[in-house]
Amino acid sequence: MAVDVLLRRDLPNLAPTGCGPLTPPLSSSIKPLRQQVFEAIRAAGSIARVDVARKVGISPGSVTAITSELIDTGLIRETGSPQRDAESGRGRPPVALSVRPGARFVAGIKLSSPSHSAVIVDFAGNRIGEASAPRAHARHSTADILTETADMLDAALRAARLGRDDLAAVGLGVPGFVDADRGRIQWSPIMADTDVPLAEMVAERIGKPVSVDNDANLLTMAELWFGAGRALPDFAVVTIEHGVGMGLVVNHEIYRGAGGMGMELGHTKVHLDGALCRCGQRGCLEAYVADYALVREASTALNWTSAEREPQIILESLFSHAKAGNAAARSIFHRAGRFLALGLANVVTLFDPGLIILSGARMRYDYLYARDVLAEMTSLSPATHAKGPRVETHAWGDMIWAQGAAALALAAVTDDLLGAQATGK
Repeated sequence: MAVDVLLRRDLPNLAPTGCGPLTPPLSSSIKPLRQQVFEAIRAAGSIARVDVARKVGISPGSVTAITSELIDTGLIRETGSPQRDAESGRGRPPVALSVRPGARFVAGIKLSSPSHSAVIVDFAGNRIGEASAPRAHARHSTADILTETADMLDAALRAARLGRDDLAAVGLGVPGFVDADRGRIQWSPIMADTDVPLAEMVAERIGKPVSVDNDANLLTMAELWFGAGRALPDFAVVTIEHGVGMGLVVNHEIYRGAGGMGMELGHTKVHLDGALCRCGQRGCLEAYVADYALVREASTALNWTSAEREPQIILESLFSHAKAGNAAARSIFHRAGRFLALGLANVVTLFDPGLIILSGARMRYDYLYARDVLAEMTSLSPATHAKGPRVETHAWGDMIWAQGAAALALAAVTDDLLGAQATGK
């Protein structure tokens, strides 16, 4: 597997102002106080003790005691003077606190059909190494998936000039039906096997703790930890790539459902006995919106066959023809856009999010989110949602998905170090 590596010296610092959800005071009261204090410091990036006390809602004395312990354990450090909040008052500038980046390192890996990607992230949320590799559009055996995952991890570690012994944990994103709580892949379009205990198997292969989740949830984690959702209590992310996925944040946390496999927007039904979906059922939303649906439509309407052209080339040709005014090509995008509007209207009706983020490689195809598509989403929503939510489009590259997987690992390591189980509460 040929791997492209970007060395850490070429990477920007992606977390200069902190990372993690920006939660209001007392919203994380179920967590131990020292975890709340640590997460407030990491979210701010650099913050004075007095401001930590205000953000967490505890006394300055308690903050002093907790931060002293965190400094002693090497998780945080004193730095220069922070940017003070307006209400912090005047006087001698306080000493700032920040997370020690080198306290822990984690990896995030995203597995997908066109390519795999991996990043290494330090404990402050900075991305310090990354790697990517192309992948054939086929379902691979579990043994091959394990080898590909280990290869991606080692390539990213080389980019960061670290070894496996330096890692605390790994987060792994996989498309399909993922039982995150048990670390099992029930079904995935990239895997030949079903009901695979992938987290356990990868952990045994690489010798590190592994958390696994649906890739759309991990893109949502990236928005929650590093992007537009940091300060929002509730928002939805809809991904449009080789499939259609969704992640939902409720009260600053990912919502996964009772069995850990909720929010499968792409497999909600929009047409009884409709088009065949790659999951084996008919009428799923992604069977009308995802790239393979567009390729199928183009092959029929424009007499293009995948035997003559690669699917990606068909997609690019379809978009070029639509831009040039080809009526058949435009009608394909228009039909897909209408089905997407129906799916988004259902999201609005069920969850009433303040923000919907449309993300993924297909966001380049602006016909899918044109003004008339969003207008139809509003018209299909109940009258009580006449204004509709704010909709943003984020055409992130592959690395942001892997960074969301790294956020999953950061959260797991933080819980292990500072959570209720670690403190014996």
